[in-house]
Amino acid sequence: MNTHVQQPRPAIVPPLENGDRLTRAEFERRYAAMPPKVNAELVEGVVYVASPIRDRRHGSPHIDLAAWAGIYRAHTPGVLAGDNATVRLDEENEPQPDVCMMIEHGGQARIDEDDYIEAAPEFIAEVAASSASYDLGDKLNAYRRNGVREYLVWRVLDEAIDLFVLRKGGFEPLPAGPDGITRSEVFPGLWLDTAALIGGDLPRVHEVLHQGLASRDHAEFAARIRPAAPNS
Repeated sequence: MNTHVQQPRPAIVPPLENGDRLTRAEFERRYAAMPPKVNAELVEGVVYVASPIRDRRHGSPHIDLAAWAGIYRAHTPGVLAGDNATVRLDEENEPQPDVCMMIEHGGQARIDEDDYIEAAPEFIAEVAASSASYDLGDKLNAYRRNGVREYLVWRVLDEAIDLFVLRKGGFEPLPAGPDGITRSEVFPGLWLDTAALIGGDLPRVHEVLHQGLASRDHAEFAARIRPAAPNS
């Protein structure tokens, strides 16, 4: 007599949907089952699935910010930078910031065994449509609570850039100097002419950054965090 043993059906993994309220573990389980090229974040326990990216509202500003951060990283051994890297902040937050930077050794974040960033990078930048974006709401609160030390938001439609610095558990605006240049307090030499960046004057943006990279503060910082040479 033929017998047939019915195999159990594989468990169906629900898709990620905007507005889902999930733990980080469940978010990661569902995210792993999504089709390629789907980008999603978990912010304060709520799922946000990214819409198609518009060039002038996000794509071009994003690459300009990433290039600025990449130049700084190239001249500052011991600093790591990421573009849309997954950050495991806490059990309710797993964002993919547009740009982030962290101190590789002795900083407050690390690369975990899954090759994700664990804990809060020192610096995060996001491109937002306007002041109504969740980048200035729930995401700002999550970054503040987890100890991101500087947070930049480029409000493209508002033609404005906000840079916040963490002081006594709260974000405060970091004003530009009399010359219109904003200078990071966390990453010495990370200088930004915000008006030039908003106006698309990238040569000016890079010129100002290289002025910062040539400063004494940057030289001292780079010497302090430079990875030790391997033993020969």
